[in-house]
Amino acid sequence: MSTTVALFRPAAAMTSEPTRPKATRAGGLVVISGPSGAGKSTVVRELLCQSQLPLARSVSATTRAPRPGEKVGVDYHFLTKEEFQRLREAGAFLEYKEVFGRGDWYGTLQSEVASGLGAGKWVILEIDVEGAMSVLAAHPDAVTIFIHCGSLEELERRLRQRNTESEASIQRRLEVARGELALQDRYTWQINNIDVDQSVHQICDILAREGMKE
Repeated sequence: MSTTVALFRPAAAMTSEPTRPKATRAGGLVVISGPSGAGKSTVVRELLCQSQLPLARSVSATTRAPRPGEKVGVDYHFLTKEEFQRLREAGAFLEYKEVFGRGDWYGTLQSEVASGLGAGKWVILEIDVEGAMSVLAAHPDAVTIFIHCGSLEELERRLRQRNTESEASIQRRLEVARGELALQDRYTWQINNIDVDQSVHQICDILAREGMKE
């Protein structure tokens, strides 16, 4: 089990981009997880926009149909179920899962990760806890970050504030979140996402520190 650090620096101190020593590590795999509604997708999006570090987001594959505005190869690699099955049988995925109730498959392609790592980048995987455990089995040196929002009560408040979820959907997400929160200590770093910019700065500091490791 990894050593867990809740917040390596108080949020109040994260008001500006810190001065960082030169990294000695040429990138690596970064796994970011957290309950739906905690804001991890927003944090990852801003991280990719704001950070001066060499980052690459791993684009997942899925069998679901594209949503309005989504771009092939940018948001997802959209595959048929037959294509996904062929790649799965060929061992092309680092991790994958089926979303029960909808029958759609999601997975992380080995090629996406290898390409970014080969270029010396920090490859960002935004995946669920189950997928993260599969990735760690293959990449035990991956940097793992769990993003949460402090409590289930706050998570419920944020989900309801969206005003896009049915009551059944909210309860289902909260139930999943309980299981995910129970495993948060498996992650090396934990961030309470109170403010998106602060969370981005914290991740940048984490990667700067990890980059100093031999």
